[in-house]
Amino acid sequence: MKNILITGSTSGIGKVIAEILSKENKVFLTGRRKLNIENYFSCDLADLSQINLLFKEAKNYFSGDINVLVNCAGQYIYKSIEDMTLADINYLNNLDFIAPYMLSKLVIPDMKRNKQGRIINIGSISGIVGEACATMYSACKAGLSGLTKSLALEVAQYNITVNQINPGWVDTPLANVLNEDEKREVIDVTPQKRFVEPIEVAKLVEYLISDSAKGITGQNINVCAGLSIGC
Repeated sequence: MKNILITGSTSGIGKVIAEILSKENKVFLTGRRKLNIENYFSCDLADLSQINLLFKEAKNYFSGDINVLVNCAGQYIYKSIEDMTLADINYLNNLDFIAPYMLSKLVIPDMKRNKQGRIINIGSISGIVGEACATMYSACKAGLSGLTKSLALEVAQYNITVNQINPGWVDTPLANVLNEDEKREVIDVTPQKRFVEPIEVAKLVEYLISDSAKGITGQNINVCAGLSIGC
């Protein structure tokens, strides 16, 4: 049984990851919603002052160290670059990049001491192939990819693996930013002609934190129904 901290776990991909991993592990969850459950801390990780509080709450709940960190919290803003405000830019940078970086920084010392650990970053296919009108989102997810590879090198000798999963368009509330015509366009340009299901990402997370995946580190794995290879 592992002690697992999962951010962004109240909806979408994060919620399904939490459901899958909680079957055989002890999980601590976080999101912006107010929920009255023991293994949960409500916070907005775009407010960087909340990150240390989340880490302490999780450690207190486990009465021990965090073995697995799943950085799933994130936000998507679809605007042309000239319409992006400084507030938009700072919000995405804090939530989609700085928060995963800082949480990784906090869990690494204990993982090094224990000579074991798993960090899974949930990126986006937009950070791999780019996306018009999602420049800051794509930039943050591309930065997360760089963090994943560099941190994996830094901690490899301690039996810590760091990997990133890059979903394409997933059937979650986040896809509701699209109208029906846009959804049909997404399906049309996706080779498998479908949205990815959250369970596909969750089951890959489950595998990557297992002992069977101990030789996989520093990798970016695209779960995108073929979107990254063209249409």
